[in-house]
Amino acid sequence: MMPIKIVYVVLSTLVLTNKVNSDQNKRAIDIEWEAVHPPFDPNIYEEILDPELCAKQIEYLISNDTLLLMTFLETGPRIPRGILQGNLIDLGNYHQCLGINKEIDDMVIDGKYCQIGIGLSELEILGSRTEVENAKNAVDIISKTDGINLYRKLRNNLEVLDGVESKNALRMSADNVDDLQFSVAICVPKPCSVRQAIENLTELIHFEEQFCRFKNDKPLAPGVYVAIVFFSSIALLVILSTSYDIWNTVIHKRDPKSLSTISLSFSAYTNARHLITFKPVRGALECVDGIRAISMAWIVMGHSFGVFPPLMNILDFFQWGMSVGSMWLTTAHIGVDTFFMLSGLLIVYTTVGKISSMKLLKNLHLFYLNRLLRMFPLLAATILLQVGVLHYIHDGPMWMTVAIQTEDCRSKWWLTLLYVQNYFRPSCLGHTWYLAIDMQLHILSPLILFWVLSGKKKLAWSALIASLLVSLTASSIYNFMYNFIGSSIRFILDLEEIDRYTRYYYYNTLTRCSPFFVGMCFGYLIHYWREKNIRLTKIMNCMLWIVDLTILWCAFYVSTPMKKAAFDNQTMDNLVNSFMRPAWAIGLGWLILACAEGYGGPINWFLSLQIWKLPSRLSYAIYLLHMPIQFVISGAASQHGYFSVSNFIFIYSGEVVIIFIVSFAFTILVESPFSAIFKMLLGGGIKKPKSEKRDDKKNIQKSTCD
Repeated sequence: MMPIKIVYVVLSTLVLTNKVNSDQNKRAIDIEWEAVHPPFDPNIYEEILDPELCAKQIEYLISNDTLLLMTFLETGPRIPRGILQGNLIDLGNYHQCLGINKEIDDMVIDGKYCQIGIGLSELEILGSRTEVENAKNAVDIISKTDGINLYRKLRNNLEVLDGVESKNALRMSADNVDDLQFSVAICVPKPCSVRQAIENLTELIHFEEQFCRFKNDKPLAPGVYVAIVFFSSIALLVILSTSYDIWNTVIHKRDPKSLSTISLSFSAYTNARHLITFKPVRGALECVDGIRAISMAWIVMGHSFGVFPPLMNILDFFQWGMSVGSMWLTTAHIGVDTFFMLSGLLIVYTTVGKISSMKLLKNLHLFYLNRLLRMFPLLAATILLQVGVLHYIHDGPMWMTVAIQTEDCRSKWWLTLLYVQNYFRPSCLGHTWYLAIDMQLHILSPLILFWVLSGKKKLAWSALIASLLVSLTASSIYNFMYNFIGSSIRFILDLEEIDRYTRYYYYNTLTRCSPFFVGMCFGYLIHYWREKNIRLTKIMNCMLWIVDLTILWCAFYVSTPMKKAAFDNQTMDNLVNSFMRPAWAIGLGWLILACAEGYGGPINWFLSLQIWKLPSRLSYAIYLLHMPIQFVISGAASQHGYFSVSNFIFIYSGEVVIIFIVSFAFTILVESPFSAIFKMLLGGGIKKPKSEKRDDKKNIQKSTCD
């Protein structure tokens, strides 16, 4: 009974904690600190304003340089294209505007790019009466369809994936189409305010200034200098270590084992060779590599469809997202539950039969330290990359998304390194909420591992089953108490609910922990299966596979009915939130068990291919780096995109190549060197006594997916 009591106390504490967090009247987890080093210093926009110089430059443009004046006016403002398809934004020509630089006598005329918001009535000033009438007719048509409802709710509170709020969100009135607001670009001389320039260059009267940009408006921050020092030091160490390695092992043909380990730790040559060299490992679950690589590709693709520049046909994107045909993408979020399950499985699988309960207690500090040090270098390097590098490597009209990421990391980086960012929004590298939950569950896992490693099977199964049942019960009670929506895709239909769903369900340790405990159960089951040498008949194997694939299919498609606008079944929402994720984990757990014990057939063959091993080893780096890279690609886009599934897959393919190359470089230059150093300092972590090593050689059977 003792394991059950401990698990009950821990998870009950989680329930009470999350009950407090879900009180909508308490917003303590919202962090609204003033940025000490903002990515765009607002003072520099005020300092450059000079009304007299502005008037002089405008007079020169109107009187003496028609070509340069047309260069300003050609940038914008213009009527947005694709209004009928939901587009209310015109990006103008960002790079043309910022490229204006002409020295005339005693002054220099530079371009300043600005975005302004205008109403529907102002469109007549931007184009011919025919164009305006067409625009109004388009809006009238949209207003008579469900599309305006989707679009209105989105634009009332425009958000980028993982809680990054847009600084220039467009507002639309639900009651009056004439109050519809468009965002258009305009290019003005640098010393001019938007109002002074518009009054002299256009006939616009009613507008709202949103933001302005010009060259060299990104002030440096202390984090930039830290990044320069850190990455320069890494580069120097890599050059020295690689030169030492090649000089001795390639030129003089010396045995690498005779060389200094610390001197080779930063060698790009050795680290790259180790990374792409795959040797059979006794007891390895080969099929896990395929599952990990495919799941990570699925997650990256899901984020690729969520982080994009303005779309010319955004309503087509929403309609496709709400269709059954998009299920393969809109269910990508359960790929994260795959990693929770794998984490729990591997914690048990790599320790049971190898160390005892008392050995775990004596080396508990190493158990935690190994995990922290393994995760820290690459995570810290990614934060530093966001703080001091990515903001400066490119630019574009939508660069605000990258700037917001940079601002959050400059002020809240420490929350991410403490692995508590899932309870604080916004946070640095918002997509790393998974790492926070995984670390929190890893910290709790010894409470169960102690009984699993006791050598007593009844105690082990009691602890594992109790942890799973209590987590399911506690999360179900929590879900039924607070009635969340059952699918994140429904934010299109119910935007007001998505913040509560994301904050108190999706990023919540309690509601996401059950796949982890499912994984722990299967990690022990694999060990138990081999110890008992359990064999299945062909009929039983086929029946189990049918059941398993049915469970996976149901978990995959269960949210399909929720895409319908008329769906209103809170009980189903609560059941899906409570049991979809553990069901998916159970299906994958049996798949891994079947592959490990020779019942996988062609599925095992496919998942065990060598092609998956390198992406699997890079999965941690890919996870950390893919969204910062996607934000850079999206923020640098200077024109609208056009949505089609094939077009987005083409864009995704290009992103994957970039993400893969960057992840490979960061793995061999940052993760591998520090991993080797920490391993050397810690002496390889928890060591087994010689008696246990001898027992392992006798008892541990070879685990493959053949």
